[in-house]
Amino acid sequence: MTHLWVRAEERANERRVGLTPAGAKELLAAGIRVTVEDSPDRIIPTSEYRDAGISIAPQRSWRTAPKDAVIFGLKELPEDTGPLTHRHILFGHAFKEQPSGRHLLDRFKEGGGTLLDLEYLVDETGRRVAAFGFWAGYVGAALSVASWAAQQAGREMPPVTDWPHKEALILHLTDALAAIGHRRPTAIIIGALGRTGTGAAALLEALGVAPTGWDMAETAHGGPFPEILQHDLFLNCILATPGVPVFVPASAKAAPRRLSVIGDIACDPDSDFSPIKVYDRTTTWAEPTLRVADTPPLDVMAIDNLPSLLPLESAQDYAGQLLPSLLDLPNDTKGVWARAEETFRKAL
Repeated sequence: MTHLWVRAEERANERRVGLTPAGAKELLAAGIRVTVEDSPDRIIPTSEYRDAGISIAPQRSWRTAPKDAVIFGLKELPEDTGPLTHRHILFGHAFKEQPSGRHLLDRFKEGGGTLLDLEYLVDETGRRVAAFGFWAGYVGAALSVASWAAQQAGREMPPVTDWPHKEALILHLTDALAAIGHRRPTAIIIGALGRTGTGAAALLEALGVAPTGWDMAETAHGGPFPEILQHDLFLNCILATPGVPVFVPASAKAAPRRLSVIGDIACDPDSDFSPIKVYDRTTTWAEPTLRVADTPPLDVMAIDNLPSLLPLESAQDYAGQLLPSLLDLPNDTKGVWARAEETFRKAL
């Protein structure tokens, strides 16, 4: 019997989970054993899993879970666990030559375990079967608007924490815009047709902002893109990959511009292929923006775990997308799990 072990997340500020109690019940009905670790931080209380008939284990006990258990979490594993012996489902960020990626793969190699990377769960066409993109775009646009409103009030953006639901986030932004006279920024989204761009547009439209939406057709000429500098906000929803043009060159900091906030929702400043050349590091919940120019101000928002700021909606949405693949886990020899394992084996 396949045994899925849902671990408690150990990254600070991470309250999401990839399986809801209702989904866990479906797995049980399909003959899959499910264990969920207790967690005081998870957005869905442990009691709801217990009430659904799910076995509960102590927090962090996956380290001594049965060797045949498949350990399922979202974010990175802590360093203190050494060689990894289980099959693990998580976002590993290890296959694109990330600085810490080789170390993680070496831990799997040493322990004999397997990484089934959630980023590489793809269908026959190469499209990911589950993604947080919509909510990354939604929250990224929200924080960019909040940064712009703070600028208009003559201050930098304060630290952020998660919101219990999207209605609370919208209320927060509505209040911030009311404090500056209900003005609205202009905004341009690149990658508007994707999941992330769709989420960004949904947030802006909820606030009464009609964004300019660009995708591959509008950027095919390769630049330059002076139109970006003519908007208050630029939201980048395009991953840094070979061939992506530069949207904001380093020279933009000193150029005549209306642009005052960049929301780099794709957030890959370390990549040589980053399309935004005015900054070089991610931002945090404690310091959500980085000021890269002063006259006029230009702030960059580049938080790398944006969906965590709306943990309930993002968890419910992602878990619903992923559930059909989890149901296939016991018998998948040619589908998404087999493809993910092949990607891992090639990367070792």
